[in-house]
Amino acid sequence: MIGRTGLRRKPRVSRINMTDAVLTPTPNDCDLPRIRAQFATFNEAIDYAARSEKGLNFHDMRGQLSRVYPFSEMRSDALIMARRLVGAGIGKEDRVALIAETGPDFAALFCACVYVGAWPVPLPLPTTFGGKESFIDQLAVQLQSSDPKLLLYPEEIAEMADAAAVKQGCASENWQHFATRDVPECELPEAKPDDICYLQYSSGSTRFPTGVAVTHEALLHNLYGHSTTMHLGENDRCVSWLPWYHDMGLVGCFLSLIANQVSGDYLKPDAFARRPLAWLDMISRNEGNTLSYSPTFGYDICARRISSQSHVAERFDLSRWRVAGNGADMIRPDVMQSFVNAFAEAGFKASAFTPSYGLAEAVLAVTVMPPGEGIRVELVEEERLSGTPRDLSRPARYRAIVNCGKALPDMEVQIRGPEGNGEGHSRGDHQIGKVWCRGPSVMHSYFRNQEATDDCLVDGWLDTGDMGYTADGYLFIVGRAKDMIIINGKNHWPQDIEWAVEQLPGFNHGDIAAFAVETDNGEEAPAVLVHCRVSDPVERVKLREQISDKVRSVTGMSCVVELVPPRTLPRTSSGKLSRAKAKKLYLAGEIVPLKLAA
Repeated sequence: MIGRTGLRRKPRVSRINMTDAVLTPTPNDCDLPRIRAQFATFNEAIDYAARSEKGLNFHDMRGQLSRVYPFSEMRSDALIMARRLVGAGIGKEDRVALIAETGPDFAALFCACVYVGAWPVPLPLPTTFGGKESFIDQLAVQLQSSDPKLLLYPEEIAEMADAAAVKQGCASENWQHFATRDVPECELPEAKPDDICYLQYSSGSTRFPTGVAVTHEALLHNLYGHSTTMHLGENDRCVSWLPWYHDMGLVGCFLSLIANQVSGDYLKPDAFARRPLAWLDMISRNEGNTLSYSPTFGYDICARRISSQSHVAERFDLSRWRVAGNGADMIRPDVMQSFVNAFAEAGFKASAFTPSYGLAEAVLAVTVMPPGEGIRVELVEEERLSGTPRDLSRPARYRAIVNCGKALPDMEVQIRGPEGNGEGHSRGDHQIGKVWCRGPSVMHSYFRNQEATDDCLVDGWLDTGDMGYTADGYLFIVGRAKDMIIINGKNHWPQDIEWAVEQLPGFNHGDIAAFAVETDNGEEAPAVLVHCRVSDPVERVKLREQISDKVRSVTGMSCVVELVPPRTLPRTSSGKLSRAKAKKLYLAGEIVPLKLAA
């Protein structure tokens, strides 16, 4: 292989054991004509994908192929499991909670529920945050909300899953045992486009987690729009480590592959957390064009991990990475540039970055950057972002706002002010306001929560809860409306405060949570919780003062700075910082600051 320097690269050597050597991954291409999600129901999509030679390919902790799962085998397993579900008393519109472990069991069971007409409810695996009791409580809350007849889970988490099921009062069974049940002969119901296909729980970063009811029609319309916008081609292949309980992982990197007949390669999320560069190794081994997606922190971890290593071009070949999707959180251009700097030598092109904006309430995507346009930013004065008059005594400060692309086909986007939620209140270009959207893929409702549904759905329009603006048909996202910190009538975005602290040495993305608290004199002030890795109490005092000075330079006022142990700040199920929960835990005394020198 000849690099841009004209030097011949050293061939990459794959570490393959004898078991892996006999496995052949499913192909990128086959004779079956591609249909881009244009099916009446997802059942039809599964049936059609099973006629191809393509499928899902699962990899171990080191990124080596360990299980090949063609769509034809997945469908066969799903139909058997569907009959087992019927035998277990599961029928149309019943909910079946599935712990979303990346693997063949979940894939087959999800499709089995769809065949039965039951609603699969993907729920998270335990994470390293919060511990055993926290996971049981979180799972029990989601079980209470979705009210399933049955919880199915991998055997390794039996104790926690059964404990959560007991709290909620539903039946539970590990899926290895469920696979030994009898398979009765029975007729499976016919699905309709307006039937509910599944329940998706949003990450809960700004509100109590609520189940989004997604119809077959909404799902397939979003998948069609996304694949069309991405110019999905015959030689494309998806590589993913994203969890299947989050909309970007479930919809973008699992259901989309079925509906668009695309082969995929998977690394489990915990494997990515331990060995993030295995993700890039898998992309390097792909002989086709790669589609792969990640929130900002995934790119950040890889760029940081490689910074101390050399011979990047010898280990990786990222030249065929066609769409490097970026979404699910605020997109940071500085992190994206660091990734480009780290991996350009391996052939990665900045133009591959494909920012997007979406949410579970719209199935997945609302807007997507046209492929090849890369990361585009606009510098906007912070006063404009917060909607407060500029203090002329201080120099202007700017934030880089990322262009999140254009609306998917048949999706409308409007920016509206606080004066009303009618269509007549839409704002023009470069006017910041609340982001609303409307289209066939907007959710049916929140499951059994009419009040929450009515709060965000008005005349078919969805109030996303996000702030942004449009320009020439492109959408720019500024932040979450509910995260805004208002001090003395002046608005501050927590991201600005957090990013300021991150510029100090020794801090990573996700180490800081900013929000407003009431001080002893009854006034509000910004509070900043910061992961501290300094053990000397005297040095901690110096660090706190340094942070205070940095925040003061951004906000113009004093703040409450609390140093907390590493890994203390809570995350949502998708790994994002939860400011609302951090504030709640801090005020309740459940986040205990570290001791400082007297």
